Amino acid sequence: MRHAKKRMQLGRFTSWHDATIKSLARNILICQSIRTTLTRAKASKGVVEQLITLAKKNTLSGRRQAQSILGEHKLVNLLFNEIGPRFSKRTSGFTRIISLGRRRGDNAETVIFELTEIKKKEKKVKQPKQAKEVHDIKASEVKEAPETKKETKVAVAEKPMDEKKPPKKFMGGLRTIFRKKSDSL
Repeated sequence: MRHAKKRMQLGRFTSWHDATIKSLARNILICQSIRTTLTRAKASKGVVEQLITLAKKNTLSGRRQAQSILGEHKLVNLLFNEIGPRFSKRTSGFTRIISLGRRRGDNAETVIFELTEIKKKEKKVKQPKQAKEVHDIKASEVKEAPETKKETKVAVAEKPMDEKKPPKKFMGGLRTIFRKKSDSL
């Protein structure tokens, strides 16, 4: 009998269930915010909270336990060096679940599953594009015309500046695949 063995099965057998939970835990640590279903978020919430608690303690045994769950050294370093210190003042409540509504295809409840303290990425300031300067003609690109009566040297560029390729035809190579025998006359 399965007394006191309740867990969210997610409609999967054991190894597939564990892989799903670990995958969600990895993704939440990398992206800090993911969109998933409500049951998956609730099922993986305990694992993520446990990992962050281990990161707050920052012990060797905690690192080894996190390594057994995450499976990557880079993720363990990210967890212990960046995410753990960020939550040092909190005792619990490291994640939150925000409802988004129901998915159109299967009517599943979708949510945003995220860390409560998200490190914002700094946006790079784009510098305004400068106007294109007039193309200088180099000496190697210039052909000199022979001198005639009262004519001066004329510089002629070899390549025109606005040389455009013709647009590709509609259904380029697909036309040959779908060609009928009567079309090949």
